[in-house]
Amino acid sequence: MGVDSGLPDFRGSEGFWNAYPPFRQMGLSFVDLANPEWFERDPRLAWGFYGHRLNLYRRTRPHAGFTWLRIWMERCPHRGFVFTSNVDGQFQLAGFPEERMLECHGSIHRLQQCDETRGKIWDATQVVVTVDETTMRAVGDLPTDPASGFLARPNILMFNDALWNSAVAEAQQQRYRGWLAGIRGAGLVVVELGAGSAIPTVRQQSEHLIFSHGAKLIRINPREPEVPPGQLGLACGALAGLQMIAEASA
Repeated sequence: MGVDSGLPDFRGSEGFWNAYPPFRQMGLSFVDLANPEWFERDPRLAWGFYGHRLNLYRRTRPHAGFTWLRIWMERCPHRGFVFTSNVDGQFQLAGFPEERMLECHGSIHRLQQCDETRGKIWDATQVVVTVDETTMRAVGDLPTDPASGFLARPNILMFNDALWNSAVAEAQQQRYRGWLAGIRGAGLVVVELGAGSAIPTVRQQSEHLIFSHGAKLIRINPREPEVPPGQLGLACGALAGLQMIAEASA
């Protein structure tokens, strides 16, 4: 979804390294870097990686496909709900309501202490991270908990992450379950955008809804458009697929 807004495609090491050449020189992949251990081993490298992404996501404007999705949701009797593994906050920038949002892997726009799974979570709006793009290391002050002064990290579920504070995601999950309970018997359409099988959280949720709620699935994916029997797969990017739906429903 974000690629069509100009965000880099991190699928595979080559895509990641094309976006971040210094990490190629270090031999570090996206999976290597998206690990909480860096906040202990080398916090300036950790915040170079996440600080650059935070700044990039703040600058990026959502493409027109977000607007179409929001309008379609607003027209439905039961509205709709966003289930996303993206941590970039693009749905919020596009005007989707927070109360209809489940960010199953957290958000880069929220922070937590590095060593607390049940402590405070706070907004990152006022946080500024300066990154030297030749080394991809943070320079200057690093984000800290304003109360304790301890080092902060993004409230994102990373790889091998036993310290993610999932409190916000759990509250979102409760609202999502309540919404699903309220639409039993209604027609449900799932529009799935770019969800791959390597990290299948979203893909599995879509297919679960076929069996639990009789949902119809539209899977838009340029590389893995395969769908269960009776569902629709579109082998294209998110914006192109959403535009096809918009034109067909005009």
